[in-house]
Amino acid sequence: MKQPMPNTSTLFSSIQLGPYTLKNRIVLPPLTRCRSTQPGNIPNDLMASYYAQRASAGFMVTEGTQIEPRGQGYAWTPGIHSPAQIEGWKKVTQAVHAKGGIIFAQLWHVGRVSHTNLQPNQNQPIAPSAITANNVKVFIETGPGEGALADPSEPRALSTEEVGELVAMYAQAARNALEAGFDGVELHCANGYLVNQFISEHSNTRDDQYGGSLTNRLRFLKEVVAAVSDVVGADRLGVRFAPLFASTNETRVYLGLVEADPHHTYIEAIKVLEQAGIAYLSIAEADWDNAPDLPEPFYQAVRAEFSQRIIYAGKYTVQKSVDILSKGYGDLFAFGRPFIANPDLPERIANNWSLNEVDPATMYGGTAIGYSDYPRYQE
Repeated sequence: MKQPMPNTSTLFSSIQLGPYTLKNRIVLPPLTRCRSTQPGNIPNDLMASYYAQRASAGFMVTEGTQIEPRGQGYAWTPGIHSPAQIEGWKKVTQAVHAKGGIIFAQLWHVGRVSHTNLQPNQNQPIAPSAITANNVKVFIETGPGEGALADPSEPRALSTEEVGELVAMYAQAARNALEAGFDGVELHCANGYLVNQFISEHSNTRDDQYGGSLTNRLRFLKEVVAAVSDVVGADRLGVRFAPLFASTNETRVYLGLVEADPHHTYIEAIKVLEQAGIAYLSIAEADWDNAPDLPEPFYQAVRAEFSQRIIYAGKYTVQKSVDILSKGYGDLFAFGRPFIANPDLPERIANNWSLNEVDPATMYGGTAIGYSDYPRYQE
């Protein structure tokens, strides 16, 4: 029997996000595509066309964008720390704005999820503590346009002074994002990267004010949020978490860390964000095959603790989005793989048109093929 189509009209109601009125609740989430120009990890015309094609989204967030050279964990990902990178991002924001889109930059630092091959002077990656990341791969260049997956290198622990310097680097990256024309910024605090490494009991064994108790492990998050809010305004700032309640044995490029008590850890983190008054919280759910939904009490607690906009992502279907919206748990919904393969995804959802399938072989690196050449719907 054919399943009845969900009523998608609620996804096409406008909604306020900070100072912006969004035309729908469909979000292009951060999607690493590794298409930046080399050398220099510079955003380019190809990237501008890709984002502009998807500007019918109610809201867009760029791929993770490293805030400094040490923040890179994968070959060919763009940065937002050099003048050339800022100029490159201007092409993207201008192209998106010309189509009436709203786009935030995702500020990213991978911390220990990196390799000496990607680090300045082949140095060790940096981290809260000198604990090597496991169950995760990084992607390194092996030749021009050629790359391979590799295990992360052993990191070195940051000094207390260096942690403060990193907070200042986030603030500078936010200034750079404004200069590049972005409408706001999102902090990547998910998937086992730097901010998540401070939060997690598995990767943070520090004995200064940034380690030990959960309050201390949340201090770096709190300081970065405050510093970036001072630059862009809290109403133009979002934070992304990936609160895992289960893991998988699948080989993953990225995943994250399962805390002993993920509910408590992340609700306390969300309280920090609520106090800071930021515009939105983005939650990436587990997205491997047959991954469980988040526990119902967690959805309820997130909504109870956070008063601004909530974005959900992670293999979301249209039906799940409509359901979560109807329960009041979430406000906006991000579709990753479907948006890669369908530049006109909102129109396809609105009209119940069929979707292009994504090609996994062209997700990371390469040319326009599998990037900006996916067709719009033809009746």
